[in-house]
Amino acid sequence: MSGLAKRLLVGVLTPLAKLAATVGESGRRVWAHARLRASITGLVDPSVVIMGVAEVRGAGRVEVGKNLFLYPGLYLETQEPGRIVIGDDVVMSRGVHIVAFQEIVIGAGTLIGEYASLRDANHRFGEDQAIRRSGHDAAPIRIGRNVWIARGVMVLPGVTIGDGAVIGANAVVTRDVAPGAVVVGIPARPL
Repeated sequence: MSGLAKRLLVGVLTPLAKLAATVGESGRRVWAHARLRASITGLVDPSVVIMGVAEVRGAGRVEVGKNLFLYPGLYLETQEPGRIVIGDDVVMSRGVHIVAFQEIVIGAGTLIGEYASLRDANHRFGEDQAIRRSGHDAAPIRIGRNVWIARGVMVLPGVTIGDGAVIGANAVVTRDVAPGAVVVGIPARPL
């Protein structure tokens, strides 16, 4: 193909490609919204923006607020009597994992960075017992309002994070965080 023919063809196809991308993106968001609604026990408000299909496992006991922004790769799992409650105006970035055997509550306005993990249960283990079949010990996680959980953070069972707190990137939160505190590190400690 000559250079001129290629330029003409690209000139004709570019507007069509832009139109297809726009229509395709809208269709993907609507599909992701419908899939989330079909996978959980709660309702999904039309104001919720879902950038990719969320993976929902277990019982699907998930309640979501309004005006959420959910990036691709979101993983939500509820086991046994566990449930996940997500407040209004929450943003969850790419690859966030939330697993509840008891309860995880995320307050309104909270931002959760890429690949963060909130898990309210740990495996039991001991001699002469296969970890896989040993069961779990669970304790609820409570995240306050307007909390910023940065990229790669791990929040462990039984933790409460107060309103307006900031959790630095890659921190492991093993104990409660006071309202307005900034914590970093492994284990997470106040700055």
